[in-house]
Amino acid sequence: MSAVLEEVVLHPALQEAQAQAAELGLPFAGSVSPQQAWALHQAGQARIVDVRTAEERKFVGQVPGTLHVAWATGTALTRNPRFVRELEAKVGRHDPVLLLCRSGKRSALAAEAAAKAGFTRVFNIREGFEGELNDAQQRGTADGWRYQGLPWQQD
Repeated sequence: MSAVLEEVVLHPALQEAQAQAAELGLPFAGSVSPQQAWALHQAGQARIVDVRTAEERKFVGQVPGTLHVAWATGTALTRNPRFVRELEAKVGRHDPVLLLCRSGKRSALAAEAAAKAGFTRVFNIREGFEGELNDAQQRGTADGWRYQGLPWQQD
């Protein structure tokens, strides 16, 4: 007996992200803004997976109600060789998944790796949790989850 994938209609924001990703030739399903990610998470339309280190989550802050699978570990940010397996243990390969990191760069790499491993609906959250560095080498002054005033908590 063959398994048939249940066709789930993606939220319009994710459909738009997929279309943009296809136009840009991205190697994963697409990217969404922090505001879109929070709205999708709140509506139960997608799961947010934080790919930062456990230390970043603990000391910098985290989004309540999200999952955690580290893309890299330690101060040297050594690539987690079990990332795909750990992700698969928490979400399905065809579930809408939104990956969050510090600035949107590691999560894009993680989304690419997940897509190459067969995840079909893995998206990057642009800007990340803290945003890009400004001219003074500081984060959180122009973009990012916290800058946008979205919910977060700190241990």
